[in-house]
Amino acid sequence: MRVDHFTNSRMPAEVLPSIELETAPNPTASVIWLHGLGADGNDFVPIVPELRLPESLRVRFVFPHAPVRAVTINNGMRMRAWYDISAADLTNRADLAGVRESRAQLEALIEREDARGMPSERIVLAGFSQGGAIALYTGLRYAEGLAGIMALSTYLIAPDKLALEARGANRKVPIFMAHGTADPVVRFQWGESSKRLLETAGYAVEWRSYRMEHSVCVEEVQAIGAWLTKVL
Repeated sequence: MRVDHFTNSRMPAEVLPSIELETAPNPTASVIWLHGLGADGNDFVPIVPELRLPESLRVRFVFPHAPVRAVTINNGMRMRAWYDISAADLTNRADLAGVRESRAQLEALIEREDARGMPSERIVLAGFSQGGAIALYTGLRYAEGLAGIMALSTYLIAPDKLALEARGANRKVPIFMAHGTADPVVRFQWGESSKRLLETAGYAVEWRSYRMEHSVCVEEVQAIGAWLTKVL
């Protein structure tokens, strides 16, 4: 596998710096994978070999670094975050201005993949916690069809706006969601209710739950690998 690091000095300013890993030369699919609050693009790089994707599936993994910003719920501490969190409750948790900014940054990464010859229907948006929330928010509103959306230990932002803002191109996009039943950070009930809201809206969700906290487990990684193989 080849791992590359891209910084803003090597790309347009609006495209986030990222780490890229290709499972084989000349990839035919891309996975843009967003990390959680306070982490960075390195967080999920070690998982790629554990996915055990077939050798015939040539994938470019893109792991962007979120911008550094003050996070209210963490006493204003500055850290990598896709949006500010001002409250512990689900309804008021996400700063929508920051969410929309991150959506634009994720769409810029999709467009860069398209410029490199990767059509949107060969791109999966993925993320953990905050990153998963942005993957869902962006993917359901993206104007062109995607290969899939993977949302781990996360929740649906602004569900009341989804019916109005969702784009028809991704009404049938495959969605994979997984959550730990003992998650003390993003409550299991938030993930489960988000799954039900999506299903009520007509989306097909592959849902998995695991006996864990706010993390990823071996069984989940195996399920992710199987799902990626299926949708790609």
